[in-house]
Amino acid sequence: MEGKLFIFSAPSGSGKTTIVRNLLEKNLGLEFSISATSRPKRENEIHTKDYYFLTTDDFKSKIAKNEFLEWEEVYENRFYGTLKTEVQRIWDKGKHVIFDVDVVGGLNIKKVFPKKALSIFVMPPSVEELENRLKNRSTDSTEDIKTRLSKANEELGFANDFDLIIVNDKLDDAIRDAENAVRNFIIS
Repeated sequence: MEGKLFIFSAPSGSGKTTIVRNLLEKNLGLEFSISATSRPKRENEIHTKDYYFLTTDDFKSKIAKNEFLEWEEVYENRFYGTLKTEVQRIWDKGKHVIFDVDVVGGLNIKKVFPKKALSIFVMPPSVEELENRLKNRSTDSTEDIKTRLSKANEELGFANDFDLIIVNDKLDDAIRDAENAVRNFIIS
């Protein structure tokens, strides 16, 4: 049986990953869709758990073979995408798929599954707060933060293309709103 799909997208630093992790801990029948990427693995990340880490050439080969549900070159030679086999793997277990994907990827998944997918945009309270969050998490260089903020301004323009916008001003409220939206969509 094919389940439903829950797409969480947001500018980097908006809190979508934290919200998704919290939803996975609840008894909602969700399983995380592991994205593929060509970016280098960070110190604490694990292949096949955090991402499927591919070389740029491997990623391009899979694009050529139409193995992605969606993919995007988010930054130069930094590809991200969702393998079709990943969605099927989760459905084969009788679970619903939850995605933590970039904005364009999220909208592309929604186009493929217009009725089975709920797309949720996690909105930061402000661009200034977003910048503070990126600086405080200490995972990106100053140059990367600048690039992410520039991209964030672009991504904010897509918010209204999503089914639902959740403003992450207070994390507990954002998690509760996301859980309610997921529960309601499962039973709809």
